[in-house]
Amino acid sequence: MRFALVLLLSLFALPALAQGWGHYDNARFGYGLDIPPGFVGQGESGNGDGQAFTFAGKPIALLAWGGLLAMTDFEGEVAARLRDDAQAGWSLTYQAVTPRWASWSGLQGSRILYRRLVALCDGASYGAFSAEYSIADRVMMDAAVERMAGSLRGAC
Repeated sequence: MRFALVLLLSLFALPALAQGWGHYDNARFGYGLDIPPGFVGQGESGNGDGQAFTFAGKPIALLAWGGLLAMTDFEGEVAARLRDDAQAGWSLTYQAVTPRWASWSGLQGSRILYRRLVALCDGASYGAFSAEYSIADRVMMDAAVERMAGSLRGAC
């Protein structure tokens, strides 16, 4: 009986867990993504390419940005970003690269990095986000990162 009650209550709680998500749309590059509950935007960057988001009381860095593929194609941009992260001391633990999107994660001490880039419809730019957080926040952030990765899209 107790199990059935817990199951019933959890079914009612599922919609509440989905509530509170926001959405960020970038006008300059035409990409958007879902933003987890509790994250507060810090204002559009001066050049309009993206925004940083913070979570009160947590050492979490969440950044959304877009960029131009000025000197290379999308896969070249991804390769350069992967190289930069490795040179910055991130031990890359996962990576998936396709012609239209790329994701990777890494560890550095007790910190986790996750990045996702998607090629935008114009063929000349990309949209991206990164999340850097403590291993202590992994349970909360892994689910959030999964949803954010699925939501990152360009407006075609």
